Amino acid sequence: MDFNALIPELSVTDINKSKAFYLSLGFEIKYERPENKFIFLQLEENQIMLEQINGNWFVGQMHYPFGNGINLSMRVSDVAAKYNELKAKGIKLFRELEVHKYRCDDVEYSDIEFLLQDPDGYLLRFNN
Repeated sequence: MDFNALIPELSVTDINKSKAFYLSLGFEIKYERPENKFIFLQLEENQIMLEQINGNWFVGQMHYPFGNGINLSMRVSDVAAKYNELKAKGIKLFRELEVHKYRCDDVEYSDIEFLLQDPDGYLLRFNN
């Protein structure tokens, strides 16, 4: 298995609820350790780890929404198709499909993106 150089690991309140949610988004289980309430997931080239809160990474009190101040940007091959798929499933969106322009030095890029929150409030951004 190839591991990305950066793989976020999210602390979640209920691993089974989070697992079902991420699977509904199209993520696949690459491996899991049920005894540790841990799961490693992948969607296309996007990898993420989830672990039920157990004190291992505790640096302070967590309050919903978790991850306040960060969003996880995930590139997918067809963002419009993913948007339509998730809308058809009734998944609540944080931000609808939009085109945004971002400048990198002297070059302006267009990005098609939408955002949603997972059960613990982590903000997920799907884009092209």
